[in-house]
Amino acid sequence: MSRLWNFSAGPAAMPQAVLERAQRELLDWQGCGASVMELSHRGKLFMGLAQQAEADLRELLAIPADYAVLFLQGGATQHFGQIPMNLAGEGDSADYIVTGHWGEKAVSEAAPYVKVNVAGSSKEQHYLQLPPRDSWQLDPRAAYVHYTPNETIHGVEFHAIPEVGEVPLVADMSSNILSEPVDVSRFGLIYAGAQKNIGPSGLVVMIIRRDLLQRATRPMSRIFHYADHAANDSMLNTPNTWGWYLAGLTFQWLKEQGGLTAMCERNRAKAELLYGSIDGSGGFYRNPIDLAARSRMNVPFTLHDSALDAAFLKESEAAGLLALKGHKALGGMRASLYNAVPLEAVQALVDFMGDFAKRHG
Repeated sequence: MSRLWNFSAGPAAMPQAVLERAQRELLDWQGCGASVMELSHRGKLFMGLAQQAEADLRELLAIPADYAVLFLQGGATQHFGQIPMNLAGEGDSADYIVTGHWGEKAVSEAAPYVKVNVAGSSKEQHYLQLPPRDSWQLDPRAAYVHYTPNETIHGVEFHAIPEVGEVPLVADMSSNILSEPVDVSRFGLIYAGAQKNIGPSGLVVMIIRRDLLQRATRPMSRIFHYADHAANDSMLNTPNTWGWYLAGLTFQWLKEQGGLTAMCERNRAKAELLYGSIDGSGGFYRNPIDLAARSRMNVPFTLHDSALDAAFLKESEAAGLLALKGHKALGGMRASLYNAVPLEAVQALVDFMGDFAKRHG
């Protein structure tokens, strides 16, 4: 069996070195005679693993000491609702910047818990660009400002952190976390589903300024309360130990690759290669996103004739290129270029695209 090039949007490709190490350690981790999945999360061995994973993540992102790091469950979708439960009181409002599908979903899930103000949106532009900063209608009294730095479906990305004044900035970084250095101090809260750049699905990593942990005033079960999770080192309940373990291995792998500065350069090169192929195809392939908003992580594109879509997908899979079908909301194709996707994979895709265009153009 040979591994193919995986362009899935999530669950996504993981570093092969991480998977191979997990394979080696699966039955006997650290010489303890059992799998990491079989160990108590409150035992000395796993507690050491958890502490090392947090230390490595703090090093990678240069996370300041006044931020807590949480390893949670539920996926980003659960936290669309849980964030306003923790950061907003009864009757409070929050500003949302909507640039695609996941921003829309964040709004709908937050609505039962906070007065949502869509302060900026590019919906009228079909999410082909970002709403200009000077068009945002921000409320200085808002509990927080929420945005999605990278939209996986529509393929748009903020390439700079927006300035929102003193209101805490909240970011769903599920699809671009750890893809480049980021100034964590500019944010009140960062959260990310693991299944794109961190590890397997079922884990959420959250970075939250500690003073915000005291904001929750409404009655809620402890399991929804971020402060309780922080006070219990993310072990208020049994955590996703397997996901936490693999996340820790991924953090170590990122450090071995040269850290986030090196990953940023690799991701830039991959994106430039693929966009260059699309733009240079003479119209055979098209990406409609505004140049300044193109995502480095998720590249949607269409063929000049949609009747060729089925052939493209069939032939690309036969060529060892997986998961190129676009999201059902948009159709066409989509290639996700997360950290674990090497430049060689993108080169293979570009070579296939060129050959397909010659044969079907």
